[in-house]
Amino acid sequence: MLGENHLLSNEFPQYSDLIQSLKANDSDFNSKARRYHELDHKIRGLEVNKVPTTDEHFSALKIERAELKDHIYHALKAHAG
Repeated sequence: MLGENHLLSNEFPQYSDLIQSLKANDSDFNSKARRYHELDHKIRGLEVNKVPTTDEHFSALKIERAELKDHIYHALKAHAG
C-alpha cells in the first residue's frame, strides 16, 4: 500500500512502552529506531509525492528498512523476556 505509515508503534503495538523505554535508555536501539524512522519517512515521501527514483534505489531503501525492523523486533523480544 503506497504511503503506508510503518511507525514502530504501529508495527509493534504490543511493545509501545518498551520501544519508548529502549529509545531512552539503549543508545544502540535508539540509533536503529532513528534510522528506521528516517527510512520510513523517506520511502513514504517518495511514494506519496511520486518522486522519480530508480527501482534499485527504492528497493535498497525498503530492504534496509526491513532489515532494521527485523533487528528491532529481535531486540524487543529479547528485552521483553
